[in-house]
Formats: sequence, C-alpha cells, structure tokens
Amino acid sequence: MRAEILCVGTEILLGDIVNTNAVFLARELAKIGVNVFHQSVVGDNSQRLKSCLRHLMEQSDLIITTGGLGPTYDDLTKEAVAELFGLPMELNEDSLRDIEAFFERIGRPMTHNNIKQAMMPKGAVVLKNRNGTAPGLIVEGQGKTVVLLPGPPREMKPMFL
Repeated sequence: MRAEILCVGTEILLGDIVNTNAVFLARELAKIGVNVFHQSVVGDNSQRLKSCLRHLMEQSDLIITTGGLGPTYDDLTKEAVAELFGLPMELNEDSLRDIEAFFERIGRPMTHNNIKQAMMPKGAVVLKNRNGTAPGLIVEGQGKTVVLLPGPPREMKPMFL
C-alpha cells in the first residue's frame, strides 16, 4: 500500500506551527507496515488543495490529511475531497449532536458556523472527535481511500490511534 500524508494549513506552510502531525503519522504508519512515500503541506487555498489532492490520488492508495476541518471559511479539506470524489455535502445529524454536546460540556454557546463541521461528503464514514469539535472522516472511491483528521494534535492523535 502506498500512502501519502498531507497536512493542510497556511500556519504550517509559513512555519508558524511546527508540523508534528506528519512525524506522528509517519511513525505510526510505519509501525503497522504502511509505506509512506511523501509528506506534503498545502496552505488554506481551495485550488491548491484540490490540485495537491488530485496529484496524490494519482500516485497513492491511501491519503491521510490533517487540518482544514474547522468551522471557518478557510477550512476547506472536506469540501475539496467531496468535489474530487463527486459527492454532495450533507448534514450528519450525529456529528451535529456531538458538536452541540461538546459546547454544552465546556459551558460555551455554539456559534452557527460550527454547523459547517457537521457537513460531510455523502457516504463518508464519520470518526467521532472526543477531544474537540471537528469530526474526522473516511472517504473511499475510485480505488482510493482518503482519511481526514483534525489538525490539532490533541484531537488528531487519539482519533488516529
């Protein structure tokens, strides 16, 4: 199996945040016998993200992304993957309930933009996030698997494990 790691975020690309996610994922994948051929970083730009994903899908069986699953306008990873697979986005009610429960637990009101985090490509396998608001997901098709994980390491690591 050929795997690629793609970390999404302008803050990583510009060096504002050290990319510890790629190190963690590469080590964990090696432990289970998955060959990682490349690691990439792309900023929060829809066209560059889709171009990078297209390229990785041409050469790999498995792509693992981190980042770009948040509630803001520049969190675009799910939408880019959905577009590449030709899938519509739909509200995942279980994810929305989990996000609402998260905000209730921390005693803060949920803003309307967090609903974006419950929007998933149709047919995606949703991964619960017990440490934050961004669910992960798995999208399969065209002989490819893309695993989308949140960017914050405290959310990404337990979800991957």
